[in-house]
Amino acid sequence: MSNEIHNPTTTLPANAKKVWRITGLIEDAIGLVVIAVLLFLDHYFQWVEWLGWIFIGLAVLSIPSIIWTFVRPHLLYKAWRYNADEEFLHLKFGTITEKHELIPMTKIQAVTTNKGPILKKYGLMSISVETMGSSHTIPCLQEDVALALRDEIAQYAKLKEVE
Repeated sequence: MSNEIHNPTTTLPANAKKVWRITGLIEDAIGLVVIAVLLFLDHYFQWVEWLGWIFIGLAVLSIPSIIWTFVRPHLLYKAWRYNADEEFLHLKFGTITEKHELIPMTKIQAVTTNKGPILKKYGLMSISVETMGSSHTIPCLQEDVALALRDEIAQYAKLKEVE
């Protein structure tokens, strides 16, 4: 086995950090709005006193989540690597726990590209690779890179099926 299989080297574009940060901020904002509505309803309907303290506790606990929203994209970006060759799609990622995935090309059943409004704004796409038992995603690739990689994976997967 080549060293590339053990250590994927292809990185994601720097815009991935912006996408992850914006996505995290949207999630945090939704959580804070829900907590604020619950606090308002608690005050308006004068629910039991301890329930209000729980909502205040949730609001305080959301502060580390907001901080993590700014730290996590940097850690994800630093950790994310991928490579594709005729035998394997190799993914390496993780913020706290590093994860390595080797997906044999012979097991790949479908490859799709996805882009939502935030990815579209930065000219990015994600690739989803489906196998019989699982799904794997390479997030935040430049559109041209994502389309080329999708076609390359599809070609490798088909070549291996025929042989």
